[in-house]
Amino acid sequence: MTNNSKSILILAGDGIGSEIVQQAERVIDWVNENNLDNLVTSTGLIGGASYDEYGVPLADETLSKCHEADAILMGSVGGTKWDNVEYDKRPEAGLLRLRKDMELFANLRPALVFDSLIDASSLKPDIIRGLDILIIRELTGGVYFGEPRGIENLENGERLGVNTHSYTTSEIHRISKIGFDMARKRSGRVHSCEKANVMEAGKLWREEVTALHMAEYSDIELTHMYADNCAMQLLRDPKQFDVILTDNLFGDILSDEASMLTGSLGMLPSASLGVENPKTGYIKAVYEPVHGSAPDIAGQNKANPLATILSLAMLFRYSFNSGDIADIIEQAVSNVLKNGYRTADILDKDNLNSISTTEMGNAVIKELTILHGSHNGSCNE
Repeated sequence: MTNNSKSILILAGDGIGSEIVQQAERVIDWVNENNLDNLVTSTGLIGGASYDEYGVPLADETLSKCHEADAILMGSVGGTKWDNVEYDKRPEAGLLRLRKDMELFANLRPALVFDSLIDASSLKPDIIRGLDILIIRELTGGVYFGEPRGIENLENGERLGVNTHSYTTSEIHRISKIGFDMARKRSGRVHSCEKANVMEAGKLWREEVTALHMAEYSDIELTHMYADNCAMQLLRDPKQFDVILTDNLFGDILSDEASMLTGSLGMLPSASLGVENPKTGYIKAVYEPVHGSAPDIAGQNKANPLATILSLAMLFRYSFNSGDIADIIEQAVSNVLKNGYRTADILDKDNLNSISTTEMGNAVIKELTILHGSHNGSCNE
């Protein structure tokens, strides 16, 4: 690599991962060809693909590559092929290890409704038109990582399953800072969601978010809400939300619910952010689509690559501070949808014929070229 190049490690994963990532790689190539940046890519295995090759869902060698990369773009992990693999070697365990080892504590999940896809949602158009929510989910604490955990046999013959839900002040403060900082760049509103009425960890969450708000973010409008009420409000009046700040468990549930407001998981990107990487100078970060590996359509060139391409846009915005490149990618995706291009998952009554994964990639590259040419022309006039 040259001194001014930026490295992206690509972990395609399982199922449709390789197909959707391939279209994002075409966008990376387009960025290089048009001299908008100097990007160098490399690849690694994660999930079931890694298990098949190395016997583990994330090999130490691959993890080392992750720490050395400036940013990571991922496809998807999992599939029925690995249903009977030991619990700690299942494909998803590789993703959990990646998040934990790289300290990726903040998951950013936007729920944005494109006007062209408004009829794809199960909610009425007037409820979701203009919807733009950002969910900030704590990613390395809470019940998914708490100790003790496990299944034990009791003396009376029964079995007991245990998971521990716990948070510290510092864990709550660092994710809350991300939420408040993001709100400052948006509409200045944060809904912090927990179950303080029945959970001590939720009570601490509410108290510490309040303390940080009073000390450093009094310019932000803060609302506390129980997570179950938030789930209801997302269906009743989703546009009341700007930034939703929540823990690992509730963030998992609420972000999936919010994603379906948009009509298709195939359209939603995500970013998992950590602290600055001393090896690279960039923040540690993994970008991936929200949807799963869809093994039933893997290898058929049917998958929707737009969530992966939008995840790449987030990579440019949050890792490389290249908002101009992120903007043109997001605009290209919006234009493609306005022009009526649809993969099977986002067909509507006016679009009876779906296009392939590759054809959707073609459409995005075409729009990028048009937008770039238009921008250059306006600058030269």
